[in-house]
Amino acid sequence: MKKDILFDTSVWIELIQKQKTDRAILLREYIECDKPVWLTPTILQEVLQGTKNGQQFTKFQRLLSGFNCLMMNPIDAAIKAAQLYSSLRQKGLTIRKPNDCLIAVYALNFDVEICHNDSDFDLIAQNSSLKITTI
Repeated sequence: MKKDILFDTSVWIELIQKQKTDRAILLREYIECDKPVWLTPTILQEVLQGTKNGQQFTKFQRLLSGFNCLMMNPIDAAIKAAQLYSSLRQKGLTIRKPNDCLIAVYALNFDVEICHNDSDFDLIAQNSSLKITTI
């Protein structure tokens, strides 16, 4: 059975750097076996802004444009991400990268698991209904 997974930027970086982590191997498997691979606009931006030159940027832009992108109204997404961030702050928890709240909002809104290498998502999952892919 195919499971819908949102692969965070951290996993794309592991794949690009040819790391042999379980997460990168899972992403490669999803790509090679034509399983659903999901992106968000934020993940797309983060991956592309990490490219080293124009040639690599164009290569990854073409590659990533072939995958599904979860889309939400940007104002709604921003408000929900700010609410999530604020609710965690009120509990005394600080998310290091607010973009992780935005990515989490997409996963929550579309009920997809997130595969990551980023402790912010573990903290969000412990305090919300965010689902984390276990490998």
